[in-house]
Amino acid sequence: MPRTPKVVAEVLQHYGAATREGLKKYLPSESANPHLHDLLIEYPRRGGKMMRPSICIATARAFGASLEEALHTAIAIELIHNALLVHDDIQDESEIRRGEPTLHLQHGVPLAINAGDGLFLLSFRPLLDNLPHLGAQLAFEIFQETERMAWETAEGQAMELGWRRDNSIDLSDGDYLVMVLKKTCWLAVIYPSRVGAIIGSRGKVSLEQFIRFGFFLGSAFQIQDDLLNFVADSHYGKELNGDIFEGKRTLMLLHCVRQCDDKERKRVMHLLTLPRSQRRSKEIEWVRRLMDSYGSVNYAQSVAHALAGAALHEYNGIFRDLPETRDKEFICGLVSWVFERI
Repeated sequence: MPRTPKVVAEVLQHYGAATREGLKKYLPSESANPHLHDLLIEYPRRGGKMMRPSICIATARAFGASLEEALHTAIAIELIHNALLVHDDIQDESEIRRGEPTLHLQHGVPLAINAGDGLFLLSFRPLLDNLPHLGAQLAFEIFQETERMAWETAEGQAMELGWRRDNSIDLSDGDYLVMVLKKTCWLAVIYPSRVGAIIGSRGKVSLEQFIRFGFFLGSAFQIQDDLLNFVADSHYGKELNGDIFEGKRTLMLLHCVRQCDDKERKRVMHLLTLPRSQRRSKEIEWVRRLMDSYGSVNYAQSVAHALAGAALHEYNGIFRDLPETRDKEFICGLVSWVFERI
């Protein structure tokens, strides 16, 4: 995999800064209601890599739009992303988000749920502000894409949460990838690139091709994110081995269980039946060593690289005939950035 071009960091910085500045219009500037307003600004304040809004803006610009025409949709994407992070952290019983305690640990679950709802509702405002900039037809198409993404994401989250509730472990790689397609890929890549293409082409480009590109790139992103969980530090901003503590069905865990002998499998299954609070560090570390002994980490890395190669193929099919621009180079560079990011 080639090294990531410098333009990726530059574009993330540029479009991330523009999105953060635009967010100020929609997030409360004064704490008139501290039980809501203080919580709404918390996760956006902590930053983030701004991949999703940057994909939206870059795709729009690659197809001929201006930054300003794509900015409201990018802001909505970032609001939705932060809303879902709040809810995911509660559902996963996560303890760290972007290097600090999760919102529900700071303020309690009820207030955190309400804040997540509030962030999602706030995303409607920049989408409505598309009307004077893009016209009713394009604004409506973007709303339709938003509804589809939200439903796909809810289905994917339900799959993952259901597996954990039912302690399902006899899952194939295909099961995992369908869940990732829905839970991760739609919001991370498919939706931002599709709405960006709508804006840039004025609704004239076919959107189906972005599902394949977004699935391959988004799946590689998710697998790499799961792998980074094993080396979590202050840069990563999440809990070390948090996915195992939370009982997430990652590609590594599923591969490992398939290789286990009966005794090891029963021990893993017993660990996964326990509430998170009863899962001890020594047992988590044992599962981590088991993954190494069966080559599960190397297996996941090979799958992620194969998916990234497929993403490059789909990228060429979509962007090959467009003019060479910084935005086009950025989108291509994301394929290698997935593996080099921290």
